[in-house]
Amino acid sequence: MRRGTGDPTTTIATGEVWRASRTPEGPVTARFARERAGVRVTAWGDGSSWLIDRAPEWLGLGDGAEAFEPPAGVVRDARRSAPGLRIPRTGLVVEHLVPSILEQKVTGREARRAYRRMTLAFGEPAPGPAPLVLPPEPARLARVAYYRMHPCGIEKRRADVIRSVCARAPWIDDAASLAGEPARARLRSMPGIGAWTAAEVARLAFGDADAVSVGDFHVRHLVSWALAGEARGDDARMLELLEPYRPFRGLVQLLLERSGARAPAFGPRMDVRAIERI
Repeated sequence: MRRGTGDPTTTIATGEVWRASRTPEGPVTARFARERAGVRVTAWGDGSSWLIDRAPEWLGLGDGAEAFEPPAGVVRDARRSAPGLRIPRTGLVVEHLVPSILEQKVTGREARRAYRRMTLAFGEPAPGPAPLVLPPEPARLARVAYYRMHPCGIEKRRADVIRSVCARAPWIDDAASLAGEPARARLRSMPGIGAWTAAEVARLAFGDADAVSVGDFHVRHLVSWALAGEARGDDARMLELLEPYRPFRGLVQLLLERSGARAPAFGPRMDVRAIERI
């Protein structure tokens, strides 16, 4: 869930994670602490009961990954090197959708910087003892004029998509009551939300272990390289190679991303821009 090391909503330390979120029952700060017998969850704020009731799903215990047994090869090796990687189900759709919109067609560094600046500018202190900031309230973002997002490094197109999504936040958040393709289809029905963004959100908000990031420049090449030794591939080839792993294709994508495998690079990297200076 964390969007870079500078994400003001999340802190990770040895053996514990702190997370600030907005639940349907109000703001919450949660501490997930590793213990010998499992994970202890402590929460502060009006959303405490809501989050604690769903803590197992937040930790990915409902993703069905215990049934995932890939055949011998790179995926099994990646699975063994990351046995604790699970797919969470937070139910907080807009909270994950906003930073995913910021990641559209920019470098990861640009997106993380923009999310940090936007959260600090429009969020508010989270409840509890940790110095965290709540994600901006959707109703507030829906009212924010574009030019107020520009200093955060967000150009008009992404700003308008965020404002549009936040204006329909209750309807979009209700997608968490659906499952699989109907849930992703609701997201894609919004202008500016395509298959890639829907998949990124589905893995976090819906617990969809089968959601694949179609349309991602790097992922399609990574999958083609890791599974077939092909330096370049398109989305169709990526989906063909992932088909045997259904309904855990999204989990396989994450495992490969974390395995250290990298497709050969050709040409220069994309420049990191400073949109706020334009």
